Amino acid sequence: MLLDELLAAADDNQRAAIEIRRYLHENPEPSYYEKETSKFIKKKLQEFGIDDIRTNVGNGFGIVAKIKGEKTGPNIAFRADFDALKITEKTDLLFKSKRAGVMHACGHDVHTASLLIFAKIINLFRKDLSGTVTLLFQNAEETQPGGAKSMVADGAMIGVDYVFGIHVNSLAPVGTIGYCKPFGTANSDTFKITIKGKSSQVSSPEMAIDPVLIASQIITNMQSTISRIVSPTQPSVLTFATVYAGNNSFEYIGSEAVIKGTVRTFHTEAKEKIKQALLKKVPLIANLQNGDADVYYLDGYPSIKQSLPLLESNIKILKKVFAEDQVIELPMGMGGEDFSYFSNTVPGIFLNIGAGNEEIGAVYPHHSPNFKVDEECIGQSIKTFLVIAMNYLVSK
Repeated sequence: MLLDELLAAADDNQRAAIEIRRYLHENPEPSYYEKETSKFIKKKLQEFGIDDIRTNVGNGFGIVAKIKGEKTGPNIAFRADFDALKITEKTDLLFKSKRAGVMHACGHDVHTASLLIFAKIINLFRKDLSGTVTLLFQNAEETQPGGAKSMVADGAMIGVDYVFGIHVNSLAPVGTIGYCKPFGTANSDTFKITIKGKSSQVSSPEMAIDPVLIASQIITNMQSTISRIVSPTQPSVLTFATVYAGNNSFEYIGSEAVIKGTVRTFHTEAKEKIKQALLKKVPLIANLQNGDADVYYLDGYPSIKQSLPLLESNIKILKKVFAEDQVIELPMGMGGEDFSYFSNTVPGIFLNIGAGNEEIGAVYPHHSPNFKVDEECIGQSIKTFLVIAMNYLVSK
């Protein structure tokens, strides 16, 4: 059976996949600076006999490659991101980052290694396939505006029928395949509020327009407002993450304060209500105290809305191939991901691959300087892609 051969090939290439992942982990590059990583990906694809490769797709170093089966059929796309984060690694790994202040702290090295070996295996068996595999190696997932939107604008999805993405999950047990529905991720917006007041000695507060007081009123008012403008059936998070003001003095009231935060929602309606509340109410609150407030609101990545027919079909297949308790439904989370630009173009789904293992210290959340994964998740990622591919590329 072809699928058995493909899964066996995944086992045979497990060591090669781990070596690729470790090379990438040692040599991370942050968003929009992934020039050498992009060269490495292209070189590996060529070594695997894949020559339909387009580079510099979108606003950076995105790559689109195609593998065509010998028979006609659907065109299905698989995506991996390959940028790292500006974080100083604090793990004890023998292959920890060689680049100061840059680390693969989100698992993108795993995603890229998995898609490369998946591509190698698919290409070896292309004579048996009916259809086309499109490989999307995406730059700059971590930093807005991200690479996905620009890759779509540059034609990466032309001719594609379905798109599939994965993300390792360090807080889920290794060996599991997780899915969320109906949303895979949230709308992830950010904002910055700049408050202008008037400085004064603390002994004469009546002479000041206190930006600290205005900031506290904005935070209190907006937190209570959200419960009255958004339906409880539409989960929403408004977080004021950072507040700073004044000049670090016990004796002086400063003239400015800055608040930074995030808005996380699943539904567009909820997002827009919170956005408009911030834009309209925050200046009014400041004006009531004779101050001024300017709100800069950045629309982030859209939420991933799973294609439910596609999700149900593929979960059913995955449960047949793997143990039923390995394929698990997870609660929806408020993380953000620009895979949504791909899946808003054609039907798509986004899955989580468990990578956690307490025995080796793979227990830290993503973006932690201590982030680790159990490398068995690489093989599971490859096999997940292979099972999905066979669901579409083998004549029934």
